[in-house]
Amino acid sequence: MAEDIRVEVCYALPGVQAMVALTLPAGTTAQDAFLQSGLTTRYKEIDPAHTQLGIRGKRVTGSQVLAEGDRLEILRPLSADPKETRRRLAAKGKTMSKPKSD
Repeated sequence: MAEDIRVEVCYALPGVQAMVALTLPAGTTAQDAFLQSGLTTRYKEIDPAHTQLGIRGKRVTGSQVLAEGDRLEILRPLSADPKETRRRLAAKGKTMSKPKSD
């Protein structure tokens, strides 16, 4: 019998964070966990055909095999192009601060 793994599937909106804990068979892919999370039912704006996924802030493909403790993130499209934001800030004499590293 194959081992099970525990993972979380997360989706965040401004002011809302949804997290679903799942126990799945070892070898489960990111796409399978994403679909089994039920978040596409709760949040109709999630389009399974065009959704990007990530683990620990790094983009992954749906075929990525998950490991024990992975936190699968459902990524939303960026609200602004980072390059354009930098250009706009540079024109005003400002800079974007880099995120802090852990």
